[in-house]
Amino acid sequence: TSENKVDTLIRCRYPNVVSNRWLAVRLEFIGNCVILFAALFAALSKELVWGISAGLVGVSVTYALQVTDVLNFVVRQMSVLEANIVSVERVAEYTEMPNEAEWVSETSKPPANWPSEGAVTIANYSTRYRPGLDLVLRGITARVKSGEKIGIVGRTGAGKSSFALALFRMIEPAGGSISIDGRETTTMGLHDLRKRLTIIPQEPVLFSGSLRFNLDPFGDYSDEQLWRALQLAHLETFIKTLPTGLDHAISESGENISVGQRQLVCLARATLRSSKILVLDEATAAVDLTTDNLIQATIRNHFKDCTVFTIAHRLNTILDYDRIMVLEQGEIAEMDTPANLMADKTSIFSRMLEDAENESK
Repeated sequence: TSENKVDTLIRCRYPNVVSNRWLAVRLEFIGNCVILFAALFAALSKELVWGISAGLVGVSVTYALQVTDVLNFVVRQMSVLEANIVSVERVAEYTEMPNEAEWVSETSKPPANWPSEGAVTIANYSTRYRPGLDLVLRGITARVKSGEKIGIVGRTGAGKSSFALALFRMIEPAGGSISIDGRETTTMGLHDLRKRLTIIPQEPVLFSGSLRFNLDPFGDYSDEQLWRALQLAHLETFIKTLPTGLDHAISESGENISVGQRQLVCLARATLRSSKILVLDEATAAVDLTTDNLIQATIRNHFKDCTVFTIAHRLNTILDYDRIMVLEQGEIAEMDTPANLMADKTSIFSRMLEDAENESK
């Protein structure tokens, strides 16, 4: 609520104000001590061997009176410099970061219809986020047939999202390989790989602009195709109620539409591309059950011939999938049909289902 936001602002702002006031008191005290000693030395100078003139006494006291302001200025500028030098450090760090792999590889360009099947082979694949860190995926091996629906589950930190990043080569392999339709993903350019796959992330990505631009930023599709995609995403009725239709203005991050509608726009964008491989990274975690059911219905119908990897938040949405991949500490702990895993009461997946049922009660 607004009151909570105000409370949070005050909790952050109050220590800043208090510390500044305490700093001012300390600087004033130090400055006044300097003025005091300057005045004392001036008053006692007649009794000292190195007596000074009245003019020099006046100059010394006058300059001493400015010490407080100078101290305030110097200390505050040092604080600003210390805070802003972090930006310089970050810029220097970013300039030294290693570049991604080449964007387009002319020597290893996949065919125009790749991937035509959507079969995925993972061979002893391992990866880490950067050199020196622990592996987040460890020796994963699996074969996914064309058109198979794979549910990916696991506890927090098990490596589910890392698996999705690995498919798109957002993180590079530390060992092993991932092949799609017989072609290793590391042999092709990043653009050739990523534009052939589709992902619906947990946080929907929308840009400031028209709905048409968010659906088709490169102008590759006709209005008829856009309306068909909206129909498949169960957004057609809502968009038709808007005065400007496809030209409806979307604010940055889609703040002027609901979370569920943002996710459905991403779903419509995915149906337009007609990729053979679709990845859902907890795409329904933040939406209501109604929107979740709409998304699942579209996936089952429109993407029935596609290979689908679903990182599931609600386990009941993947019970009709072909197989379930259970990740634990970056390794595949279990991979079997939902029926077999549920029949085995000692399986991790079966225990996760029980925990989910207990939480819902």
